[in-house]
Amino acid sequence: MGLRRLKPTSAGTRHRVLLTFDEITKKEPEKSLIKVVKSTGGRNNYGRITVRHRGGGYRKKYRIIDFKRDKENVPAIVEAIEYDPNRTCNIALLKYVDGERRYILAPDKLNVGDKISSGEKAEISCGNSLPLKNIPLGAVIHNIELKKGKGAQLVRSAGAAAQLLAKQDSYAHVKLPSNEVRLIHLECCATIGHVGNMDHSNRAIGKAGINRLKGRRPKVRGVAMNPVDHPMGGGEGKTSGGRHPVSPTGVLAKGYKTRKKSKVSNKMIVRRRK
Repeated sequence: MGLRRLKPTSAGTRHRVLLTFDEITKKEPEKSLIKVVKSTGGRNNYGRITVRHRGGGYRKKYRIIDFKRDKENVPAIVEAIEYDPNRTCNIALLKYVDGERRYILAPDKLNVGDKISSGEKAEISCGNSLPLKNIPLGAVIHNIELKKGKGAQLVRSAGAAAQLLAKQDSYAHVKLPSNEVRLIHLECCATIGHVGNMDHSNRAIGKAGINRLKGRRPKVRGVAMNPVDHPMGGGEGKTSGGRHPVSPTGVLAKGYKTRKKSKVSNKMIVRRRK
């Protein structure tokens, strides 16, 4: 998918860089694979804002994605490549030989008419899903499970890819996009290839109104507020806050470790990303 620049007819379009959407072959989603998800505006069930800077945005329906790829040994044909407003990558509509249709994340260089399958007997080709024990070392993979049968949780955003480095006992060493090397059980499934829409990171939104369409409201610096509104507010003239950066509730915002002390998860990390 390529990039295109707009003519500089205004300040908002002068630096804006858009995707060309050349790969998209179908505009309307499959009706049987969508569901309505109401936007929360960052509010919880009491109506109180728990996540700031959210609200507005255009309406969108959720596309039900098959992250489990549990339809094993049943071949499918790629019927269409579609845009998904809920994620950075595109999605592919598969039609299985028994007539069922499912969405998957569209890998790079996957085209309409290609054949795809999943399971232990699947070939090592783009878009096929199979257990890590059947994938050769050095292969580029995405859509990786952490627990067998739970569905893919890792490497799902546009342009992302992991690499299978080694196999030891019942675990595989997988290098993630963050350069973290992690142990994943060999029975867990992964999909061959990169995630598509590689140029997503090269876009430039050009104007603040694009973020409003995404449901992202403006952010105000804490030091620009009054003391009643933020711990870093107030002071005569411009100040730097006078303390380490915090949220409105006083939780450290930078350099504060938010990772939970999970012994099960930590022992699976061979090399940390930092």
